[in-house]
Amino acid sequence: MTVFERRLLTRDRGSGLLGKLWRVPWVLVLLLCGVAGVGYVALYSAGGGAPEPYAGRHALRFAFGLVMMLGIALVDIRVIAKLSWAGYALGVALLVLVALHGQVGKGAQRWIEIGPVQLQPSELMKIMLVLALAHWFHRASWKRAGNILFLIPPLLAVLLPVGLILKQPNLGTGLITLMIGGAVFWAAGVRWWKFALVIGAAAGIAPLAYGHLHDYQRARIDVFLDPESDPLGSGYNIIQSKIALGSGGLWGKGFLQGTQGHLNFLPEKQTDFIFTMLAEEFGMVGAMGTLLLLAAVVLFALLVALRTRHQYGRLVAVGLGVNYFLYVFVNIGMVTGSIPVGGVPLPLISHGGSAMLTSMLGFGLMMSVFVHRDAEFAASRE
Repeated sequence: MTVFERRLLTRDRGSGLLGKLWRVPWVLVLLLCGVAGVGYVALYSAGGGAPEPYAGRHALRFAFGLVMMLGIALVDIRVIAKLSWAGYALGVALLVLVALHGQVGKGAQRWIEIGPVQLQPSELMKIMLVLALAHWFHRASWKRAGNILFLIPPLLAVLLPVGLILKQPNLGTGLITLMIGGAVFWAAGVRWWKFALVIGAAAGIAPLAYGHLHDYQRARIDVFLDPESDPLGSGYNIIQSKIALGSGGLWGKGFLQGTQGHLNFLPEKQTDFIFTMLAEEFGMVGAMGTLLLLAAVVLFALLVALRTRHQYGRLVAVGLGVNYFLYVFVNIGMVTGSIPVGGVPLPLISHGGSAMLTSMLGFGLMMSVFVHRDAEFAASRE
């Protein structure tokens, strides 16, 4: 039997349900369960040592997301590829719906009510954008990816949702969406000098853009540069976060023993500042262990991209991996005072339904790429 015949036989054996389940990356499933477990412990503490109102809901959402993720993993990646632009259109339609009829909270219009579920479409849009860009670039040759005219449609596909997200207003998610699009462009082979031009232009208009920000957005930047300028107002969150991080020391104060969190000095301890609560109770050791777990998930996304034979899967894995990385990077940078506070949750750890379900959707798509990593797509376009 030739090598080609053996490969075909292996592929046929792996095309059934049992074969696909065998190819599911169970290591990634265990990593995600570990991250969600850390979230349950932190939310149990944030709820005052009780499963309600945060930890119990977190566990139920993760269980539902786990089933959904495994179901998506078994769907042929070529079927998903065909639906890429339909998903993108759905995401844009939901963003338009938010702009027209969205729920207002904390000065921003970011959510819509779908029955008993409150959905933040900007989270879903990031994933749909990755799929659409991957579909656009997956059959493009190196030469075609360098053609400026070829890049105009995907560039518009990035700017449209970014503009709708900024209008909510949601500066943090808008910038993350822009960076995710840039990551897919880079992975598709777009020349580095084009990125240099865009970054240079953005740096040039940044001072002008600052003047058009909302008051609370300018306050976040000012406080980032000098937190002590408004210690009881805009600077309160980051000052209390730093106190909690420092007071945890090496080993932490102990489970349910964090004073900053349980005496309610720490703001948004169940969402944006959940990592701070972990660091206070479990110290630097617990914080570093959590970061290593999160880093392992990001590295697995890179492994999926490297193991996949088709360009569509590589681009999807890169885009979704960058999305998860930016979640983690922005949240950790925010609570440590390394970047301005932006309201970005820590994925699978913070309390919140939209972020949890969209994260599990993304991992389901990534697993589908891995399960169908040997699938054959059409040849590249010249």
